[in-house]
Amino acid sequence: MIALFHRPLFFIIVAFMVSVGVVFAQSTQFVSVEPIVRDGRLYIDANADIEVTGELRNAAEKGVPLYFTADLEIVSSRWWWFDKVLVDEQRSWRLSYNVLTQQWRVSVGDLTLPEDTFDDALSFVKHIRGWAVGSTDLFDPDEEYEGRIRLRLDTSRLPRPVRVDAFNSSAWSVMTPWKDFRFSISPPVQKP
Repeated sequence: MIALFHRPLFFIIVAFMVSVGVVFAQSTQFVSVEPIVRDGRLYIDANADIEVTGELRNAAEKGVPLYFTADLEIVSSRWWWFDKVLVDEQRSWRLSYNVLTQQWRVSVGDLTLPEDTFDDALSFVKHIRGWAVGSTDLFDPDEEYEGRIRLRLDTSRLPRPVRVDAFNSSAWSVMTPWKDFRFSISPPVQKP
């Protein structure tokens, strides 16, 4: 009797593990993150490897704007209290397709750029360049800081009818796991 109970349970567990493996095999991730100091400011350059499903691409081609958001946190570790959050920033991109002109547009803040293909428009999201996240005055020289970054499809900014479909479909859950990185800032060079 007990063996009959364990056999279906075993198959359910195996099926779950296989499905989780498929989800992680298709997952997106950050390939590299590089903090850069220039002109007294800290900039982030990062490369993400994200895969967009056919369902998401088809919705964008029908005129549904897609919003991607990058979340960044930089903290200073403290042994005696919670970590001190130095930077907590977000950057959003809007990918849209104009059906009449058959042209893709990428918007970041007030800047809007035209692109020929969906992949060209998505490359602006995949390759983050020159993201100014804070002044170097926030950071002490030669102290090590911990940061983490992720990129996600912001389904909360989708049109309402699409949000229902996005909530019920895994094709709309594009998100990288948090990518941890460490860095330190060198003291400024004294000119003689």
